[in-house]
Amino acid sequence: MDALTLLVGLAILVGLVGILVPVLPGSLLIALAIGVWALDAGTPGGWVVFAVAGLLLAAGAVVTYVVAGRRVSAAGVPRGSLLVAGLVGIVGFFLVPVVGLLLFFPVGLFAMEYLRLRDVPRARDSAWVALKATGVGMLLELGLALLAAGTWLVAVLAGVGS
Repeated sequence: MDALTLLVGLAILVGLVGILVPVLPGSLLIALAIGVWALDAGTPGGWVVFAVAGLLLAAGAVVTYVVAGRRVSAAGVPRGSLLVAGLVGIVGFFLVPVVGLLLFFPVGLFAMEYLRLRDVPRARDSAWVALKATGVGMLLELGLALLAAGTWLVAVLAGVGS
């Protein structure tokens, strides 16, 4: 296994982490890494792997937004609440490295929902629905990204890029 393949594998791992910690563009990083590998391989098989992985990653991104978006919309949570919560989460990521995003995003979401609804139980319930929808979306995206990474790994082990 050459150094480029190891670097691509490392970039894929970082991309998978980026899906769970949404400060990094995880799926995009995975697609770029596999694209670099396919370009270096220069074989039709390498491009087929890139195309399959790209389709899986694109499906993951679409499913994330469709599933989360529908659930959040059905709960009546406005996009503005999610946007502010995301910004608060990013600030939290820098204030409390790594776990700050996971702590500050829900707090920001609850605060925005409380400001909108002026009722603690309703704000809590609304924020909880949005958090669950976001989590389900992330898990679906992660699952499809793992399939894309697995496709690449099988190709590497089969010698497609050699």
